[in-house]
Amino acid sequence: MSEAGLLPFKDSDSLSLGVELELQLLSLSDQDLCAVSTDMLALLARAPFPGQVTPEITTSMIEVATGIHTRHDELLAQLQAMREALLAAGRRLNVGLAGGGTHPFQRWSEQRIFPKTRYREVSALYGYLAQQFTVFGQHVHVGCRSGDEALFLLHALSRYVPQFIALAASSPFVQGQDTLFHSARLNSVFAFPLSGRAPFVLEWARFEEDYFRKMTHTGVVKSMKDFYWDIRPKPEYGTIELRVCDTPLDVQTAAALAGYLQALCHALLQERELPAEDDYLVYTYNRFQACRFGLDGQVVHPRSYEPISLREDVLRTLRHLQPHAEALGAEAALDHVQQLVYVGNGAQWLREQRRRSGSVEGMVEAALQRFAGVI
Repeated sequence: MSEAGLLPFKDSDSLSLGVELELQLLSLSDQDLCAVSTDMLALLARAPFPGQVTPEITTSMIEVATGIHTRHDELLAQLQAMREALLAAGRRLNVGLAGGGTHPFQRWSEQRIFPKTRYREVSALYGYLAQQFTVFGQHVHVGCRSGDEALFLLHALSRYVPQFIALAASSPFVQGQDTLFHSARLNSVFAFPLSGRAPFVLEWARFEEDYFRKMTHTGVVKSMKDFYWDIRPKPEYGTIELRVCDTPLDVQTAAALAGYLQALCHALLQERELPAEDDYLVYTYNRFQACRFGLDGQVVHPRSYEPISLREDVLRTLRHLQPHAEALGAEAALDHVQQLVYVGNGAQWLREQRRRSGSVEGMVEAALQRFAGVI
């Protein structure tokens, strides 16, 4: 039975999955972002779309969302169908679509806010940060049976957040410059005052009464949408939402990251090691290491204080999760994640494309082809 109150949590199937991807809309003449989301949305509305598609904060981007899934292969199949529908619409508009956490040379001052009331309010409140928020992320929802289960998973996952940042990182360039970060996108997210980590509360009733009620009373927030946390509960969906991943360069990686998260949540729910607030002592440091150095980052285990490379940390986790992946039919997802560990993340791939092509425009062209499944 769902909890009632100020912020009721809708029960959902434990470990069910949904994925949202923010995508770049690109001019095929110069590979820059182009403000065509209104045209793209209007065209896609003319026929059934194999998922959901909605506007995002600026007019050079859209967001697509899958339905609810329990298996990695079914999730991947829907993402592939959505990609094909998007590419077909793009061909009609002479517009390209790509993943990646940032566009490598767009200028934030040229971006237009999408004409939606909430986005106008955000723009009025945050000023130029709203236009700078033309960055692109993958959000993964995991179903939870109760608000208490959601908060348990949210905090138990905190130790693994750097892994997801490093595996998904695909935003090394900003305004034509190599930032030396693997995920520069998250620096834009961290600029918002309600970003970072959620407060350490493990009971939904306490979260609802002692935190959310007080925050709404201050007038600082109106709903859960006002929080930009790395992981946040979505009570209206009955999920937690992992928000730290850059949009991957291909849908296979997007599906694999979701399957990896599902297997990890399966293990955490079975093993039930209670999270502690001290787990966050090294959280900000570890998150920075993942953003700056990707899989080469050195993190500190929050319990043992053991230093370990993120690459080795992911490999250890993969070995531990194998039986959980088998129970979920997610073995292919773990295989794909292991391949990322060995061949590198999207940021490394983009830098290599920049080196090969000799230009940021050539790098974007390669990203277009990769999203389309050509390379």
